Amino acid sequence: MVKTLNDLAQLADYSLMNALNRDPDASEDGVDYAPREVFSGHYVPVKPTPIENPVYIAHSKTFFSELGFADTLAESPAFVKMFSGDMSSVPEPMNKLGWACGYALSIYGTEYYQQCPFGTGNGYGDGRAMSVYEGVLNGKRWEMQLKGGGRTPYCRGADGRAVLRSSIREFLAQEHMHALGIKTSRSLSLYTSNVETVKRPWYKEGSYSKDPEVMIEEAVAISTRVAPSFIRVGQVELFGRRARKNEHPNAMKELEMIVLHLIDREYSDTIDNNLTLAEKVLLLASEFRGRLTSLVANWIRVGYCQGNFNSDNCAAGGFTLDYGPFGFTDVFDPEYQPWTGGGKHFSFFNQPNAAEKNFHVFCVALAPLLKANEDSLAKLNEIRNEFAKVMQEEMQKMWAQKLGLSTFDGGLFKELKGLLLETSVDYTIFFRELSDLPQDIEALKKSFYKKQLSEATLNRWSSWLKMWNILIDVSDTKSRETRSNEMKLVNPKYSLREWFLVPAYQQATTGDYSLIKEMQEIMINPYTEQSKEIEAKYYRLKPSEFFEVAGISHISCSS
Repeated sequence: MVKTLNDLAQLADYSLMNALNRDPDASEDGVDYAPREVFSGHYVPVKPTPIENPVYIAHSKTFFSELGFADTLAESPAFVKMFSGDMSSVPEPMNKLGWACGYALSIYGTEYYQQCPFGTGNGYGDGRAMSVYEGVLNGKRWEMQLKGGGRTPYCRGADGRAVLRSSIREFLAQEHMHALGIKTSRSLSLYTSNVETVKRPWYKEGSYSKDPEVMIEEAVAISTRVAPSFIRVGQVELFGRRARKNEHPNAMKELEMIVLHLIDREYSDTIDNNLTLAEKVLLLASEFRGRLTSLVANWIRVGYCQGNFNSDNCAAGGFTLDYGPFGFTDVFDPEYQPWTGGGKHFSFFNQPNAAEKNFHVFCVALAPLLKANEDSLAKLNEIRNEFAKVMQEEMQKMWAQKLGLSTFDGGLFKELKGLLLETSVDYTIFFRELSDLPQDIEALKKSFYKKQLSEATLNRWSSWLKMWNILIDVSDTKSRETRSNEMKLVNPKYSLREWFLVPAYQQATTGDYSLIKEMQEIMINPYTEQSKEIEAKYYRLKPSEFFEVAGISHISCSS
């Protein structure tokens, strides 16, 4: 049991810093806060900037248990100090500096450079995220990263802070996603400052604007997220670009190093270390394709939209990363997009296409390692070209499970999609109610936003339900109960909707964290029937007064 920070220190094992190259231009003391170009190396040592007067808000009891941490650790002074950004007195053999990494940016498969302040791509990366610990806990390797821990060379002139609002969203969303059974970075702890604030653009209360109208003062916070690694597609892409362009003498070697490190951190259970480099690269592409297609199908299963699924927001380990402008859909809408700057290319039903673009970028980044081997390059292209086919298979498998079918039925699904759109249906509530295997439409009406339906629509619903009941083929009580339970394991009852989150972070500004703790308990049990009081509060249609309201139905950023 890890009861003290000293206990945690003894488990430290910094494989990234031991295996990869440090930026040769990095400062020794880690005070490296001004935007600058980082030309080579895999990481920059950085000293976090602690928040003033840290205040404990929450920790993940579930994850603490998995890691073997005592719950008392979260509020112990040494732990609070480290995970609110002050590493000045961490015990040995812990490193007193954190580290930040550069990455490249591709938006929907197109390479971008202008987001880098130098126009070269050498100044884009972890601007306010820095890892502070890596170790083996309960037999698994984990990396811990502060979000909002201050400026790095990649900050692009920003202050390196995260605000309380976005930190609460990410803290709750990560543990909810894990409870939904979907691979994700995890939440460790959440601290805020009772004195330090920053200004951020936001909306006037009750506004319908798509763009922020005012600057508001917000409390800063630091959340710690944890993952086997934080290597992104964009990170591999950065080294792939450099190797492709031969930007420096060590470029190809650094690409090989980051790819082999990724395999070691994320794929060592499926990729044999004795294989040749070419064999490893091909297996990596194939394994990542399987993880990415499964991930996106599961996002759609639970109504989640990533909002900004660029290559730099796509974990190379195939899990959910970077809860920025995300959202869980209320009304079923294939074009649902919580982020006003995201466009349809990152909308709810377009996520498979966005994933394919990121996979293309990943394969392009790997290609320089295979340029001397035409057969291997051809195989890489084959793996890349079959992404859409594999993605479609995952989607069909997912829809069959949501509908309780042994095999996907395209006609049934097409008709359902049309009915869901025409009737204006709550996505989560509809599929949960369907999991009770209703014979008629009455039970499903609980999920309908549109209360007055035409006779023709009602008849279509009746016909659809009749066909669906034939296809699920459950003829006795026991088989019905089994099928219903199976469906309830893939159709959650509770999802983390934005209109639940808003009151939580509004209350938190006054020092009241009770709603955060309440939702934390509810959202880690999303498939479970809970109390009548909880059901009345969290299993209901979105109130009409929240539709199209800025900061609830859409957000411009997540600062």
